[in-house]
Amino acid sequence: MYFSVYDGAVSSRPEVTMAERKRQLVSSELTEAALQLLARKGFDAVTIDEIVATAGVSRRTFFRYFASKEDVVVQFLADMGDGIRAELAARPDDERPSVALRHAVWVPVAACGDHRERVLPVVRLILRTPALRARFLERQAQWSDDLTGEVARRLGRDAGDDMYPRLAAGMALSAFDAVLRRWSESDGAEDPAQLTDRAFAVIAPALDGDGA
Repeated sequence: MYFSVYDGAVSSRPEVTMAERKRQLVSSELTEAALQLLARKGFDAVTIDEIVATAGVSRRTFFRYFASKEDVVVQFLADMGDGIRAELAARPDDERPSVALRHAVWVPVAACGDHRERVLPVVRLILRTPALRARFLERQAQWSDDLTGEVARRLGRDAGDDMYPRLAAGMALSAFDAVLRRWSESDGAEDPAQLTDRAFAVIAPALDGDGA
């Protein structure tokens, strides 16, 4: 991934082969090069030839991992969503929903702050480029489905009949989106982890209310 948000967060991953490690390394180097260029020059100004030249790989290698420039950013978003779901799944099942969901969102958001110089330009790129913003919203819809299922599992509820799991997932992701927007608009001056705590202080009563 573009920045190491989840190092050590999930300890149950199976051992990967040397070939898989090599593929992950190439993918990470491509992602790094592409996101840095896109953030610095703007989405429309960067060509795939520039990306592969910066990464030191061929066009053929690029298209082995990504179908387009857009897909590089989409993969970045996919990894972030997978991390949020994994963090929620790792929380104790008896933890209050507001606490478990706050932690699941807090981990990637705090990592954004820890890697501010590299990540803030990418967040701005996503929020300010209409095509990427649309893909971000598409990804959030998938995150919502994944989080809904995980919330339902934790609480022993049926996500098809019970509205609470989807509403809880939606509130958590709305908080995540609001934090990223505020952090971007502040030019990184505000601490995203503290913003997350403030956002969840607002929604915690609803998450932990009678419907929880």
